[in-house]
Amino acid sequence: MATDISEKGFEKIIVDWIVEKNFFELGKNEDFNKNYAFDDGRLFRYLEDTQPQLVKEFHLNESEIERKKFLDKLDSKLSDDGIISIFRNGFKYRHGTFELYQNTPSEGNETAGEMYAKNIFSVTRQLHYTPRNNNSLDIVIFLNGLPLITIELKNNFTRQNVHDAIHQYMTDRNATDKIFNFKRCLVHFAVDDEEIYFCTKLAGKSSFFMPFNKGYNDGAGNPPNGGIKTDYLWKNILTKSELSDILENYAQIVIEKENRQKKYTQIFPRYHQLKVVEKLLTLAKNEGVGERYLIQHSAGSGKSNSIAWLAHKLVKLQKYGKKIFDSVIVVTDRINLDKQIKNTIGQFMQINSAYGWAKSSSELGNLLEQGKSIIITIVHKFQEVAKNIDESHKNKNFAIIIDEAHSSQNGSLAAKMNQVISGSNPDAEEEIEDKINAIIEGKKSAKNASYFAFTATPKNKTLELFGKILIDENGQEILNEDGTRKYIPHDVYSMKQAIEEGFILDVLKNYTPYKSYYHIVKTSVEEKFFDKKNANKILRRYADKHELAISEKAGIMVEHFYNNVRMKIKGKARAMIVTDGIKNAIDYFFAIQNEFAERKSQYKAVIAFSGEYDYHGKIYTEATLNNFPSSKIEETFREEPYRILIVADKFQTGYDEPLLQTMYVDKKLFDIKAVQTLSRLNRRAAYKNDTCVLDFVNEPNEIKKSFERYYKSTTLSGETDLNRLNELIENILSVEIFSDDDIENAVKIYLCDGERTELESLLNRCVEKYRLLDDDDKLEFKSTAKTFIRTYNFLSTIMPCSSSVWEKLSIFLTLLMKKLPTLKMESNEDGIIKNVNLENYRAVALETLSIALENENSILKPTSVSTAVSVPVPEPDSLTHILNEFHKLFGDFQWAQQPTTDTQIKNIFDQAREDSRVKNAIENSDEQNVRNEINRAVGEAVTLTFDNNGELYMAYYGDTKNKFGQKFKTWLNNIIFQSSYSAPIISKQI
Repeated sequence: MATDISEKGFEKIIVDWIVEKNFFELGKNEDFNKNYAFDDGRLFRYLEDTQPQLVKEFHLNESEIERKKFLDKLDSKLSDDGIISIFRNGFKYRHGTFELYQNTPSEGNETAGEMYAKNIFSVTRQLHYTPRNNNSLDIVIFLNGLPLITIELKNNFTRQNVHDAIHQYMTDRNATDKIFNFKRCLVHFAVDDEEIYFCTKLAGKSSFFMPFNKGYNDGAGNPPNGGIKTDYLWKNILTKSELSDILENYAQIVIEKENRQKKYTQIFPRYHQLKVVEKLLTLAKNEGVGERYLIQHSAGSGKSNSIAWLAHKLVKLQKYGKKIFDSVIVVTDRINLDKQIKNTIGQFMQINSAYGWAKSSSELGNLLEQGKSIIITIVHKFQEVAKNIDESHKNKNFAIIIDEAHSSQNGSLAAKMNQVISGSNPDAEEEIEDKINAIIEGKKSAKNASYFAFTATPKNKTLELFGKILIDENGQEILNEDGTRKYIPHDVYSMKQAIEEGFILDVLKNYTPYKSYYHIVKTSVEEKFFDKKNANKILRRYADKHELAISEKAGIMVEHFYNNVRMKIKGKARAMIVTDGIKNAIDYFFAIQNEFAERKSQYKAVIAFSGEYDYHGKIYTEATLNNFPSSKIEETFREEPYRILIVADKFQTGYDEPLLQTMYVDKKLFDIKAVQTLSRLNRRAAYKNDTCVLDFVNEPNEIKKSFERYYKSTTLSGETDLNRLNELIENILSVEIFSDDDIENAVKIYLCDGERTELESLLNRCVEKYRLLDDDDKLEFKSTAKTFIRTYNFLSTIMPCSSSVWEKLSIFLTLLMKKLPTLKMESNEDGIIKNVNLENYRAVALETLSIALENENSILKPTSVSTAVSVPVPEPDSLTHILNEFHKLFGDFQWAQQPTTDTQIKNIFDQAREDSRVKNAIENSDEQNVRNEINRAVGEAVTLTFDNNGELYMAYYGDTKNKFGQKFKTWLNNIIFQSSYSAPIISKQI
């Protein structure tokens, strides 16, 4: 007999497994009550078995009338509250409460185990679900008679796949049928033999289906497994224990306000979220407290939910009936994560008694004392907590979840964090050596804490600190030739997979680099000489931030925003300008506002920066410029008329605004900063189909390299060489400005609360010796000392052995560096800038690129410990020659023709708008006639320019594109139409 490769055969394989291996009951169509969408026979059987007194009291086992009243009320409650709430909280009927689900028992609780076994899990094939027609669902999973999951199957053997199943849900399944009503079912799966998708809210063609796939080769899809690729669904997910876990610990209803209306979202975990939480729980349980784990999850992975679920489950994690962790501390830079975790945790436990948000170090200390189960704190507050935490905490166990580990795990912060949790802060009564030893031990990962570090972009230090040692299939370490280890993340959900699965957009798909041209003139009559080495950098930085350049770029940005951005995402699209510093941001703020004002535009800009800034003698904050509080920036930016957000270092990480569609970059970006900044655009939104980047500074190749480091899995190729610290120490000691006794005495005074005057006197003697050094030696000493402090702070957290000598030197150098005078090296900057002036500037769009990333894992080198200090040797040159060389690189532009072309284009504007037929059409006709008349008038005006400017004529009637990448004729006609028929929006920067 031939193998059954039909869809029915596929269906039989799944249902047989669920019944025979997962021990579900097999349901029948006649069991299903279409009026209520219940299997009411199993529902009442479950109630009689678990709550016989209530069943008897309300006559549910003997009166059809009472049963109907009960079902009517349950039907209504399910529609209002949903299946998750009913299963978690029970169902109040008259003066009684029915439990419609028995929870998973805790370890060793036999009574609860017996009650859990009374839950009825069942599966029905080809369920006819509606009284309106004969439509059927391929598979439906029930729990205690209530539908939990629906499944539509398709089969590649019959030339149908998962997307046909999705189409069937969207077009052939009516969301008004009770089984498809929002919240009545946990999830709807579309399944074929290769892929799985799911949806929690069916809404016709607006239904949003997400992949529930394992991922393959760090991308979308599922790996070959020797059988049906999707069999993990029925073998691992559709089991009693896994469905119970999802129902009790993952599934939730989120309520948000949108336009003052409540918006409900039902959350079901994606496959990788289930996998990472369960993997980390297993590791924590098997390996015990005191380990470190690195999770490389891309934007779009649902990291906030993963962290919340992990925190909730870590609190409950037990071994041999005893809790493993007393408290879970979530360390983050994202204040909005607090709200998300609070909402998630609040659905699983009593929020007030279990949860705390620490805005200050004292609050954190109090919450630890109170024994709160889950505490969230901002990373910068954690390092202050050492001042008011006592040793009592070393008797407790902690799980520390670190959000964006690379930014929160610098050496000194990691050390202070470890000291707090381990209770190893030095006591005032201890001897100096005891204090040193306590500090060293405190810097290492606390034995009473496990660390779970989440990041999309792991640095080499992060991999070495939290990563997993690379091993082969036999469990043996894979070492480099020099015997050093390699490190990898414990779990990966890659940027590649997030893009391919459609959870984030590819921000490099529409990337337009701009080439800047400058004409700088010398203002000094006499010739002056400067070091030519950094002259080009100085001149470019000066020119790029000049008000002429800012005005030109602001004009391009607003022009592009009007023509290409503002109507995207159904007219809600936003843009961000990334600037190089606060002054630059304020310059742009006023320039953009001026552009809007000239157009009589309804739109406004928002600015974001930290602290106060003295701008041309006036003190500004972001609040004074925006005219609303800083805390309202994110919320206000989503509202009209605010459309462009101008940032200086803020909102470049952790800012998730789906309406952000375009980014204008005027800041040099490297490595992680490039990835994090451009990735602000990648969040999905309804009707958001693409993104756009206009980059005035960076080279596309450098952006490509930055993204490739984190596109797939990242591996650290080796370990930091500890011996390099000795080389640094030799260089530091060679200048002989302090002795071993100086180190010992300074550290003793500092740690043992000695007299400050003694410490000042000792350090000042060292400073005087430093002043006697020549400039090269001063530079080398400061650079080497900084490298030692930075590297030792990191290495001290992972070193297998301790060194009090290194610790004392680190403390001493940290104190001494605060006292050393600032080096005043001869600089070109002031001199050059005082003697030049930017006469002209142009930014020209190059070809728009779709930057494709290599499909390879990234290999990072270990932390570099450089002992070489580069002392610059000046190369003097005349300012005239410096400017000539600069213009060869950045000034090759036809400056002479530009004013003529500008003037003629403006004349064309005036002629077209004053044309009598155009005026008549504007007053008396419709939009299309106005456009036709303007196109005619513009064409006539351009023709008149032929004798004076053939290039302008050819650009208009040929196939030339303008600086915005548009066909010049289309752009000119559109901009004149917009300025004449709607609001006047002609730009001064044509």
